[in-house]
Amino acid sequence: MTLILGFDTSGPYCAATLLRDGEAVALRHEAMKKGQAERLMPLLEEVLNEVGIIWRDLDAIGVGTGPGNFTGIRIAVSAARGLALGLDIPAVGVDGFDARALSAPPAHQVAIPAPRDQLYLRTEAGIALLARSEIDGPVHAEVDPADLVRAIARLAAERRAETTTPPAPVYARPADAAPASDPPPRILDA
Repeated sequence: MTLILGFDTSGPYCAATLLRDGEAVALRHEAMKKGQAERLMPLLEEVLNEVGIIWRDLDAIGVGTGPGNFTGIRIAVSAARGLALGLDIPAVGVDGFDARALSAPPAHQVAIPAPRDQLYLRTEAGIALLARSEIDGPVHAEVDPADLVRAIARLAAERRAETTTPPAPVYARPADAAPASDPPPRILDA
C-alpha cells in the first residue's frame, strides 16, 4: 500500500488530499485569502485522521510549488520540506502548470490565474505574465482546488522515485520587497 499526502496553498485556499494506491481516500479544501500558515497543519491532520493514518505511514509528500501567491507557496513548500526531513520520506514539488495539464482539454494552453485579470504562461523563455486579452486561443486556467491537489498528489506518486532534490518555490517574478533605504544603526562598543 502506497500513501501520498498532497497539499497546496499557492492560491486563495488551503487544500490537501491523501492517495492510497492512486485513489483519493480523503480530501479537504477551504477557501481563504490569508491564514494558510495557521490552517495547513491542522488540515493535514484532519485528512490523515479521516482514514486512520499517522504521519509515519506516509510514503511521500506532494506539494504545489506555484507560481501563485508568494507567501502561500513558501508556507506549503516549507511545510513539505520539514515533514519530509522529519519523516525521512521524499517531498515532490509539482508546479501549477503540470498539475493543471492533467485536466486540460485538448488544444488548450495551460495557464495560472494571476492578479489584475492576467495569466501566467510557461514559455520556452520562462514564465510570462500576460493579460487575458493578449492570449490567442482557448486557455485552461481555472481549476477547482480539489482537482488541483489531487493532480499534485498523483504527479508526486509518479515522480517520487526519481526525485532527488527538495521542492523549491516557482516564482513568476522576483519579490517586491526592497532593502531598507535607511542607514544601518551605529553599534557602540561598551
